[in-house]
Amino acid sequence: MDQEEFARGISRRQILRRCGMGMAGVAAAHLFQSCGPDRGAISSKAGLKGSLELNPLAPRAPHFPARAKHVIHLFMNGGPSQVDTFDPKEALTKYDGQALPGDYIKTERKTGGAMRSPFNFKRYGKSGLPVSDLFVNVAQSADDLCVIRSMHANVPNHEPSLMLMNTGDQLQPRPSVGAWVTYGLGTLNDNLPGFVALCPNGVPIVETQNWRSAFLPGAYQGTHIDTKYTAIDDLIRNIRNPRIPMKQQRAQLDLVQELNRKHLAERANDAKLEARMQSFELAYRMQMEASDAFNVAAEPDWIQDEYGRDVQGRQMLMARRLVERGVRFVQVWHGAGQPWDSHAEIEKNHGKLAQECDKAIGALLRDLKRTGLLEETLVVWGGEFGRTPTVELPTPGLNDAKTMLGRDHNHYGFTMWMAGGGVKGGHVHGATDEFGFKAVENPVHVHDLHATILHLIGFDHTKLTYHYAGRDFRLTDVHGEVVHDLIA
Repeated sequence: MDQEEFARGISRRQILRRCGMGMAGVAAAHLFQSCGPDRGAISSKAGLKGSLELNPLAPRAPHFPARAKHVIHLFMNGGPSQVDTFDPKEALTKYDGQALPGDYIKTERKTGGAMRSPFNFKRYGKSGLPVSDLFVNVAQSADDLCVIRSMHANVPNHEPSLMLMNTGDQLQPRPSVGAWVTYGLGTLNDNLPGFVALCPNGVPIVETQNWRSAFLPGAYQGTHIDTKYTAIDDLIRNIRNPRIPMKQQRAQLDLVQELNRKHLAERANDAKLEARMQSFELAYRMQMEASDAFNVAAEPDWIQDEYGRDVQGRQMLMARRLVERGVRFVQVWHGAGQPWDSHAEIEKNHGKLAQECDKAIGALLRDLKRTGLLEETLVVWGGEFGRTPTVELPTPGLNDAKTMLGRDHNHYGFTMWMAGGGVKGGHVHGATDEFGFKAVENPVHVHDLHATILHLIGFDHTKLTYHYAGRDFRLTDVHGEVVHDLIA
C-alpha cells in the first residue's frame, strides 16, 4: 500500500484482500482458522458458472452428470501393508525366511527374506473378496468394495508421498484434492465449510500442507478438527463468543452489515466486497450449524454403539453427519504423525491399529448404505504407500533389533479401496507380483486415482483448472488417466 492509497482511505477489507487472505479466512479466521492466498483467476476451461468471487462456496454443476456428490477419504497415514490386509500372497508363506527369487527390488532400508503374513485371510460376500482378519468388520461390506491392488507412487518417503497423494505433486505447494473438489462443486450447506479434515491428537506429518488450498482461494482450504475432543468448544475453538449473546451478536452484525451496504453502494457493487459481507453472515450461522453437526451424542444409542464410543467411532460418525449435511469432502486421518508406519512387530502394530478403526469403518459403510448415502458418497481408503513383503533388518545408528518382524516402505505396489459413489462393488482391479512387491497388472498411479475421483464427481480432470502464475494448473498436472474399469 503506497501513500496515495493511504490518503484515499483504503479500507480494512481492501488491506485484508491485498494481504492475500481467502474469503472464508476473513469471515471465520477465529472459528475455523481457514485462510490462504487469494491469487489467480477462474480458468475459462473450468466450466464453472456464475461469479465465484461473489460466493466461492455456492453449489455448482459439474462438467457432466456425477456419480458422487461427496467424498470421504479414510487416510491410514504411515502406510498399511497390502499383503496383510487386502492382497494375500501364498508365495510369502512358501518362501518365509528365505531370499526372494529373481531380481531384488531396492528398498529404502535394509530388508531380508520373505516374511509371511501373521494374519489369516478369508473370502467374504458373494464376490468372495479376500480380506485379512485385521478388517473383519470392513469385510462385511465386501460386495461394496472396489479393491485396487496395483497402486504405485514415486518414492518410498513419507513426506513426498503424502504430498503426492493429497495434492498431486510431491515437491511443490499445490492445492489438495479436497480443495479441488470444493472449488469445482462448491458446497451444499452455506453454514459449514466445504472441506473438513478430521485428525485426532494433532496433525499428520507435513501438517496442514495435507489439506491446503495453495494458490486457490482460502475458502477451499480444509478445516482441521481435532477429534480427540468431545466438547464443541474444544473441537472448534472460539465457536461461541463468551461475552456477547447470540441476540446481541445479531444486532451488532446487522449494524456492521448496514455500514457495509453503504460502503458497497459507493463502490459500484464490488463483487469481492459483497463476498466478504456474505462471509460475516456465514461465520454467524456456523455457530449453530457446526454445534449440531459435530454433536454425535444426538445420535441414537444403537448407532453410537455400532460405531464405537471411542475416538475412531466418533470421527467416523462425524464424517457421516457432515456429508449428510452437504459437506463435499471429509478426510478422516487415523491419527497424528504416521501411526501405520510399522517398521517393527507388524503383527502387534497393525493389529492394534486395525482394532482401533475396523469397527468404525465397517459401521460407516453399513450406515451410509442403510441411509442411501453410499450411492452418492465415494469412500476412499488407503495410505500414502504400502510396505515390503520382506522383513526389515536392523540398521546400526538408525534402528535396532526390535525392527525385526516389521516391514519397510514400498511405493512400487500397494492397495487402496473405494466404495459407493459409482464404483464397482465386489471388484478387484490389477495385481502385484506373486510376492506383493510391485504392481504388474493394470497399474494405477496416484495421478490416475485422482483423475478417477474427479470423474466420479462429474469433472474432466484435464478441464478443471485454475489460472495462476501464467498457466492453467490442475490436480493431475500433465498426467493421469481415468480408470474406467473401476466404474460401475
